[in-house]
Parts: sequence; structure tokens; C-alpha cells
Amino acid sequence: MKRERLVFDSIQQIAGETGFSVITLTDEPRQRALAFVCDQTMTRQFALRMNKSLNHGAYLPEALVAMLDSQCEMTIYGVNDGQYMVVLMNMSTMKATKIRMSDACLLTMISDIPLYIDSDLMEQQCTPFSEDAKGVSIPINTIDRRRLRDMLQKAVDEENYELASIVRDELKRRQ
Repeated sequence: MKRERLVFDSIQQIAGETGFSVITLTDEPRQRALAFVCDQTMTRQFALRMNKSLNHGAYLPEALVAMLDSQCEMTIYGVNDGQYMVVLMNMSTMKATKIRMSDACLLTMISDIPLYIDSDLMEQQCTPFSEDAKGVSIPINTIDRRRLRDMLQKAVDEENYELASIVRDELKRRQ
């Protein structure tokens, strides 16, 4: 499996959505981006780490990272029901555990644990990266069902039948 390393780029509040944010990761050359939505709890965790004046050493994620073997890495290997699938692997023991995408991003932000993505998946899910972009594109297959249903209703209400058809097809595909 060919993989590409991702790095944390930014977290941005979603306009009109209280507590939800979009995390953007980029490839190392910063040419392509991968974005996904994270919840209010993880948004707070990222905000805490971005505040450089706080001592994060006593926080649980940082304490656990300090105890991890230096041979750990994470890989995004698929998308299932609107969620990226990620595995944290200890390469010396070959022990693996599945973790949430937002947790993987937090770990890579606070440590040297690399986060990789399958190259074919990156090709399917990425968008071109622009440092001065005003918005972020999120692949429809990473949006949860509740939000898809809301999008479908809004598209129908606004008579945007092309978007409604795309969202309807994604909901049907997941059944």
C-alpha cells in the first residue's frame, strides 16, 4: 500500500454551526488538502493546544503520548458511514487499535506520531490546497446522515434539485 504523510494545517469554525469545526490536513508539499468535521469537544481540545501560553504537559493526551513507544504511526485507510477510518499501530509489536479521525489529528498535532493516508484514498478525497482560500471543501461521503438529511431538505426547499439529487444518492448508497 502506497501512503502519503499528512500534517495538521488548521481548524476553522463552521459558519452557522455552533461547536462544530473543520480540520484541514495537508500533504507535506502543501499542495493537497483533506478536510473533515469535528465535534464541539474536539474543537475545544484543539483550541487548548493552540493556546501556547498553557502548560499542556499534564493533559491526558500529552501524558499518554509520552508513554507511547516511538515506533507508533497512524494510517487513514477508508471511509465508512461518513467517518474516516484510522488505525494507530505500534510498529515494533504490530499491535493496532482503531481511533477516531479527530483523535488522530490531535495526536499528530501534539507529537511526532506520523499520520498517513492511503494514496488512492487521498486522491479520491483531497482538494487542491490554497493558503489564502476563503472556504474548505468537504467530501460528501464524510458528512454524517443527519447533516445529509438537513442538506437534502434545504436543497429541496431552495429548489436546488441538482444538489438534492447528489445528496439523495449518497443517502441511498449508505443504506
